[in-house]
Amino acid sequence: MAQQTFTYTALDAAGTRRAGMLDADSPEAAVARLAAEGRYVLEIAVAGRARPQAPSSGAAATGRVPSRQDLALFTRRLADLASAGLPLDRVLQVVAEQSESAALRRVAEEALADVRGGLPVSQALAKHPRYFDGVFTQTLRAGEASGQFGEVAGRLADYQEKEVTRRGQIVGALVYPGVLAATALGVIVFLITFVLPRLSGVFADMADQLPLSTKLLLGGSDFVTHNGIVLALALAGGLVGLRAWFATPAGAEARDRLLLTAPAIGPVVRKATVSRFARVLGTLVYGGVPILEALEIAGLSASNRVVLRSARAVEAEVRAGRPIAEAMRDAGAFPPVLTHMVAVGEETGDLPRMLGRVADSLDFEVDTGVRRLVALLEPVIVLTMGVVVGFVVLSVILPIYQAQNLVK
Repeated sequence: MAQQTFTYTALDAAGTRRAGMLDADSPEAAVARLAAEGRYVLEIAVAGRARPQAPSSGAAATGRVPSRQDLALFTRRLADLASAGLPLDRVLQVVAEQSESAALRRVAEEALADVRGGLPVSQALAKHPRYFDGVFTQTLRAGEASGQFGEVAGRLADYQEKEVTRRGQIVGALVYPGVLAATALGVIVFLITFVLPRLSGVFADMADQLPLSTKLLLGGSDFVTHNGIVLALALAGGLVGLRAWFATPAGAEARDRLLLTAPAIGPVVRKATVSRFARVLGTLVYGGVPILEALEIAGLSASNRVVLRSARAVEAEVRAGRPIAEAMRDAGAFPPVLTHMVAVGEETGDLPRMLGRVADSLDFEVDTGVRRLVALLEPVIVLTMGVVVGFVVLSVILPIYQAQNLVK
């Protein structure tokens, strides 16, 4: 049997991901050869084929929009293959062959044609801003200029993987409270729109003797029942108007400021936002992006106008000659832990590592804060539901009890 060339991604004895190519008679022989070298194969594919043969798992390529996880995997493969020493055009070729996302495969193929036509990888991928934002392309550009493309791409992959993990943790933590809240709302709507209207006829003859709670309950139910469409339209109009206002600069800044200062949730949002800013800034500086440009891009990546404005203020101060830590301290949006670590990083010349440590510390605090909020949210929902249902039941039972006393 003629030998074939295989591309692979594997874990070495230290648990580090490695990528490369080798010749073997079959995929099984290639896996056996890598296993004999102490490597655990994650993916292996015949060079030139569109679909990988993976010992673990692999979904067939689909036409769906790539998720954040797809993009993180794309970047990780890009970093692993570049770190293995493959030329960048071969890197894109292998990434295209291994991609489970049809959209990312097409992007990689188009980028491959551009790279073979003379463009750098960063510029080729920058043609697809829907998938690769400024943080991504500017960092890769700096990695190309510094000759550390693989290492810089690895930093980008670390950042993307942490974002995917955090979002997954938050979504997973909110599933149960979300189901609980939806159930509580459904029960309340059912009581108001279905149960109470049928009881109003029973209490019609007791209108003067009804307790205040029962009158309020029946009045509210009657109002909602007869004006449901108007209320729904008003609610929809209010949401549309609020969304339109949030689309304006003033509304967006007011929303972002509210998120940072809201009780309970505000500190968690602030830490998550600053963590994202610090991690992106550290990744950019590590890749060799000039600090002024890095501050601007990191501010945009924070997705919060308050932090963006502070980042631009820091940029202006640094441009004028002030140290970064001092400018951050005066900007107002950055916590002391960030400014102190940035000061240490400036003194030691290791700013990227200090920023990474701050981001890791804040991520831990965010995870802890989210767990506490979820733990607090569940009993609040249950208690609210119990109070509402108890009020309805009490309002229904009281007039019945009074009627029985009158009969006696």
